[in-house]
Amino acid sequence: MFARAMASKHHPILVQIVPIRRCNLACTYCNEFDAVSKPVPLPEMLRRVDLLARLGATIITISGGEPMLHPELDDIIRHIRRRGAIATLITNGYLLTPERIVRLNRAGLDYLQISIDNVIPDTTSKKSLKVLDWKLEWLAEYAEFAVTINSVLGSPVSDPRDARVIARRARELGLTSTVGILHDGDGQLRPLAADHLAIYQDLLEPDQKMFAFAQYDRFQRNIAQGLPNHWHCRAGGRFLYICEDGLVHYCSQQRGRPGIPLERYTHADLEREAAAEKSCAPFCTVSCVHQTAMLDTFRENPRQVLAEMVAARRERNPAYRPPVLLDALAWMFLDGPLKQVLSKAALRFLRARS
Repeated sequence: MFARAMASKHHPILVQIVPIRRCNLACTYCNEFDAVSKPVPLPEMLRRVDLLARLGATIITISGGEPMLHPELDDIIRHIRRRGAIATLITNGYLLTPERIVRLNRAGLDYLQISIDNVIPDTTSKKSLKVLDWKLEWLAEYAEFAVTINSVLGSPVSDPRDARVIARRARELGLTSTVGILHDGDGQLRPLAADHLAIYQDLLEPDQKMFAFAQYDRFQRNIAQGLPNHWHCRAGGRFLYICEDGLVHYCSQQRGRPGIPLERYTHADLEREAAAEKSCAPFCTVSCVHQTAMLDTFRENPRQVLAEMVAARRERNPAYRPPVLLDALAWMFLDGPLKQVLSKAALRFLRARS
């Protein structure tokens, strides 16, 4: 994914696709589900994956609603992998069992994310550690794919300190822990209250991996303090959201923009929408869109981005020393006199190993 993002700026890095809008929960802050929708038929889902593959999508994330309600989810995952993309899944985790996790392994799933909102279920959310802890134990034991547990700050749960408990439990099980910040119905910022902000800062790990964007990058730091970000959103080009009706949107919170059917979406559309200015960008909290933009910023100005990342890391850990690999990547893909040759060689190598 990284090599292709560095070699070309005209394909989608990340796509979220919805196979079913229905969800088995009804979290009060969520606007991405209903209680009645039927699954998108499998042939149509496979066709949409084919269309995304033609556009060059490198990561296809299956979301919802609750995607595990789709009876043929494993077939969708297999087809994503057959078309050479990374297959990821966002789920509330309620339907996970050891047998189901093994089936996801066999289907070729690469990555799974669960957001947990509280320790004990309340009127805001049933996505609680009490309900899901045994699911996390099963994931730790059986999953062959990467697993991230995301804690959300800013929602009206009974006790925001639960985020610390959730993060600690995820790390005890050897799972990745991240923290997100709740947005409103348009994907816009709700500044964190002082107690939530203190929890957010506690959850930033001083020794986190260099490219763990979700907890670490400058977008999140500004969002946590209620500050705007000055950036160019590339949604519609580098990030796509495909709803259950097969329309292309900027993201889950900007449905209807541009609202073009996927079968009519072309490389010209990708370039036009990636270049378009979005009025929602300064106070956007949609982390996955930020991450794709960060890759392009790295592509365009690697030295500056690396310097900012290292400086931010040293704020939390003064003894931090960046790995030599970072400079090597920048030179190989972007700065070096042989960058075209090296990029092509790296792409061939990575394809051979996929």
